[in-house]
Amino acid sequence: VYLETYGCQMNVNDTEIAWTILQKNGYARTKELDEADVILLVTCSVREKAEQAIWNRLQHLKALKARRQQAGSPLRIGILGCMAERLKEEILHREKLVDVVAGPDAYRDLPRLLAVAQTGQQAANVLLSLDETYADILPVQTSAGGTTAFVSIMRGCDNMCSYCIVPFTRGRERSRPIASILQEVRMLSDQGVKEVTLLGQNVNSFRDTSEVQFQSAAAPVLSRGFRTVYKAKPGGLRFVHLLDQVSRIDPEMRIRFTSPHPKDFPDEASVLQLIRERHNICKQLHLPAQSGSTRVLEAMRRGYTREAYLELVHHVREFIPGVSLSSDFIAGFCGETEEDHQQTVSLLREVRYNVGFLFAYSMRQKTRAYHRLQDDVPAGVKRRRLQELVTVFREEAARANGAMVGQSQLVLVEGPSKRSASELCGRNDGNIKVIFPAAETEAAAGGEAVVRARPGDYVLVKVTSASSQTLKGVLLCRTSLSRSAACH
Repeated sequence: VYLETYGCQMNVNDTEIAWTILQKNGYARTKELDEADVILLVTCSVREKAEQAIWNRLQHLKALKARRQQAGSPLRIGILGCMAERLKEEILHREKLVDVVAGPDAYRDLPRLLAVAQTGQQAANVLLSLDETYADILPVQTSAGGTTAFVSIMRGCDNMCSYCIVPFTRGRERSRPIASILQEVRMLSDQGVKEVTLLGQNVNSFRDTSEVQFQSAAAPVLSRGFRTVYKAKPGGLRFVHLLDQVSRIDPEMRIRFTSPHPKDFPDEASVLQLIRERHNICKQLHLPAQSGSTRVLEAMRRGYTREAYLELVHHVREFIPGVSLSSDFIAGFCGETEEDHQQTVSLLREVRYNVGFLFAYSMRQKTRAYHRLQDDVPAGVKRRRLQELVTVFREEAARANGAMVGQSQLVLVEGPSKRSASELCGRNDGNIKVIFPAAETEAAAGGEAVVRARPGDYVLVKVTSASSQTLKGVLLCRTSLSRSAACH
């Protein structure tokens, strides 16, 4: 089997789950397309461009499939993930190229679907589940260098933002039992993984209801100025409990999480407190804003105003000094005026994010926006507004990162820099890329022979220059997470 992943980190995790299931059923994995009996594409539906990439890829695979058919060694092609969920009929009927279609909750069924495909029939399962979390499947890690890993803690989303396809492709929100998450993180720690990112569409509304004694816990309270389309559910162990437990497993393992929703923070002051207190929980938060205009936020059904969002940002910055902030923005949403756009520009200037993910709006079928709103901002205007947002974001990120010049940063080494084998690359606590020469160094505690930094090492780097994307610096010494925390 040959696996190819498109889209978000959830899809990277889904690829690992699908591979783990197939491996247990006697499949071997290949990195060579020509060796494969089965090619599986794990797909994304969040924007039209993401889906177009898959249609283009299928055209490329068409010739390969025809050649294999002539040679008498048939090739099976499968579409997995969000696009499978959204476009099942179209995928199966378009040029009859695809043999297997499996939605995000149907990966356990892959061996059966592939067996059906072996008989020459098309096979599909896009049933969404109310309880599938793949809790008992410990994914085989395939991420770079084995230094970092993603651990899925929940699936689906209940927020129903009007632009978003996720509730329709990934279903309702359900959380994985804490015990199974802890088991996976311990396993990763034993394998030498140094950084784990807890993953979910809406991580801070996590709610593990698998243990009966926590069924009566009260429902969470939302932050001031925030509201939801659904009623918060009582019972269960919350995200703060999970974060507390995960961060205790290995003091030398960094913990991150994504993606939270701004509405679930105020009640979670204790989450902010944990981030501030624990040396191994990164001082970094993803706070997706989507727009700086209250009017557009209302149309998006985000559940907050510009003012409530900014109040949360100030609260977070007061609570966690030096926190690194990232965000998502959509340019050209339905009905967005030039004035709305300028409010987003001013929000980018005011907050000054370290990392940003910015996109032009892409209308998706099934969403509330598709049924209720007009996609009325011309494509050219969307492109111009997106470019303006990107320019402003980069200016402000360069200023934010520039403030670190002259400071020493704790960096987890990930491997050689893409541009030069004589340089190493890693990330600091704020998840910003740091590049430095691969020189020999000594350990901070001394008494150790001079060594070269390797992937998985923590090093101190003195920052000498900064751009909107990266920091560059010189290597000071090797250290550990605990030792570095003790010095600060």
